[in-house]
Amino acid sequence: MFTGIVEELGTVAAVEDQGDAVRLSVRAAAALDGTRLGDSIAVNGCCLTVVAIDQEDKGATWTADVMQETLDMTSLQGVAPGDRVNLERAMTPDQRLGGHIVQGHVDGVGTVVRRETSDHWEVVEVSMPAELARYVVPKGSITVDGVSLTVVDVGPDFFTVSLIPETLARTTLGSRQPGDRVNLETDVIARHVEKLITAYLPGASA
Repeated sequence: MFTGIVEELGTVAAVEDQGDAVRLSVRAAAALDGTRLGDSIAVNGCCLTVVAIDQEDKGATWTADVMQETLDMTSLQGVAPGDRVNLERAMTPDQRLGGHIVQGHVDGVGTVVRRETSDHWEVVEVSMPAELARYVVPKGSITVDGVSLTVVDVGPDFFTVSLIPETLARTTLGSRQPGDRVNLETDVIARHVEKLITAYLPGASA
């Protein structure tokens, strides 16, 4: 479980193609503080398991195995050495829930459509698969590349968010350009509520 508050911008150190999977190594510092083998770290909002930690002269790296299903369903497909990625360690019970409840399970991949810049914030429009739109509401929460954000506006296949300078400086969203792909995770509470009430809706089978 995560909060969508990015702890660090890591750097992809290596991507080893294994045919039906890749072994991804990421250079990090803060995200490795207290981290052990088997722990979870979200990379651009995708929960991965730490399988190796290497302390080296250029800084520590950690490694995760990324299966084909994850590559097919997320923007980690095509990630390359040198790419910056958002990192967040799994939360602990004593942490503040500064963002919202994030599972690290990507629902779909969106695309940055446009950016509107002002002196103190930026509005970013992101396309999304149309089937996700029912879970996205104005002033609700959505996770974009692992970043917990508040939705400003919603359309049938897009939404907008406002990014403050802190978010622009500390996450990859500061450099995402129109055409870039981003991981999306909708509000898990909305998905559970939908499933629970479906059986009671008119026309639902017993």
